[in-house]
Amino acid sequence: MATVNPPLEPISQSPIPTPPLPWHTRVFYGMGAMAFGIKSNGFDYYLLAFYSQVVGLDPRLVGLALFISLLFDAVSDPLVGYWSDNLRSRWGRRHPFMYGAAIPVALCFFLVWMPPESFSDTETFWYLLCLSVLIRTGITFFETPNIALAPELTQDYNDRSRLISYAHFFAWSGGNFMNIAMFFIVFPLFVTGSMSEAVSSRAPYTAYGVIASVLIFISIMVSSAGTHSRIPTLYSPPQQRKLTVPKIFKEIFETLANRSFVSIFAASMLGAMGLGLKASLHLYFVSYFWEFTPAETGYLSIGIFLSAFIGFKIAPFVSERMGKKNGAIIVGLVAFVAAPIPICMRLFDMLPANGDPIIFWFNLIFGIVDLGLIICFNILVASMLADLAEQSELETGRRSEGILAAAITFAKKSVQGLGVLMASFVLTLAQFPKGVSVDDVSDQAIWDLGAYFVPIVTAIYLVMIGALTSYKLSKEDFEENLRRLQDRTITEHRQ
Repeated sequence: MATVNPPLEPISQSPIPTPPLPWHTRVFYGMGAMAFGIKSNGFDYYLLAFYSQVVGLDPRLVGLALFISLLFDAVSDPLVGYWSDNLRSRWGRRHPFMYGAAIPVALCFFLVWMPPESFSDTETFWYLLCLSVLIRTGITFFETPNIALAPELTQDYNDRSRLISYAHFFAWSGGNFMNIAMFFIVFPLFVTGSMSEAVSSRAPYTAYGVIASVLIFISIMVSSAGTHSRIPTLYSPPQQRKLTVPKIFKEIFETLANRSFVSIFAASMLGAMGLGLKASLHLYFVSYFWEFTPAETGYLSIGIFLSAFIGFKIAPFVSERMGKKNGAIIVGLVAFVAAPIPICMRLFDMLPANGDPIIFWFNLIFGIVDLGLIICFNILVASMLADLAEQSELETGRRSEGILAAAITFAKKSVQGLGVLMASFVLTLAQFPKGVSVDDVSDQAIWDLGAYFVPIVTAIYLVMIGALTSYKLSKEDFEENLRRLQDRTITEHRQ
């Protein structure tokens, strides 16, 4: 474990011992993840298809707009995290940001699905870019403080995995609810033809924007209000001190210089990139590669609820039996190596022709289990990051959950930047046409779509697993960090 230096600043203190978390607080905390689950669902699964297939914008420009907006996050995310760590208010360090994000995020998310039809490609590009920056920044003001609450709400090694399991369950369930609404209600309401026709129509996406923005607002407010009563038990900010821009960035870099943090951040970035690539091409695979009907695609989405429940239940079990690092590596290898198997089997004609019921059931069952393992992996990695809060406090003398959480928010939003950018180039390499039905797409373009996708996404995931091997914080190290912090606090009180 890294050498511990004397603290440079007074250590933040929790005003009273943290009481046990009741189940309803866990639920309220987790419900906040619905906001960024729904936001991510829209950007991951629908945005590229909407702007390229419906609006007619070059998919490379869609990817470029999202990638540029990601560069703004590279600055805004750590600054919001730092601000959240140091804010002094009667509502604590986190909740003012969380409440304040509700209206801006919901409004901007609604507008991103309403580009004026009279806009030129250049105007549409700037419209998408500006709203993407506003949405990303707005969601940072909620998501970063929300994630930072986890290590403050509980200091138990395994209980953190259980708490974070709630957040991931609601994030996946919230986003998946929107998928089900789209495939069972919205698409059939506006389009009676094939799935490819539904994907290419504007009206369903407008309805999506209305429903999603309302749910985002509700989930942010419910989570903020539902955890409000815990404010007196949370850590207070450091004592007031004179801050300059160089000092702020110096403290941020001190927090982020931890080797285990670098491991988690690199793995999170790669994982987000792979997920973004996969999610951005999801509609292309279900519509053109597998030729599923809207109803079949909706049933596949229902299966995600089971996947979220699998991840929710087994992540704490894996954490207790294997440890977080070993569990994440083992579960991740199984899940990510197996994920492309159905596509590979189709490429090599090892499955019946599209339309055979076996195709649907094979994808449904295989996808439920594999995604459940992926969600378990994500929970363990998020919990590994939360455990670094105490080690960071020992090394710097400051509670920096916000800065650490900013790494996760930045990595998640890389899904819409790097992932969508890569997906746009996969479509370009496959010479995939825009705005056409499945009958108008050549067999070669469909085969190339799968053939380019599989090796790229598999390579990303394998490098991601490799990055986790340099994470060094074990359960024993974590408990030793807690003991040393308690001893330090007792010594300071005596002085």
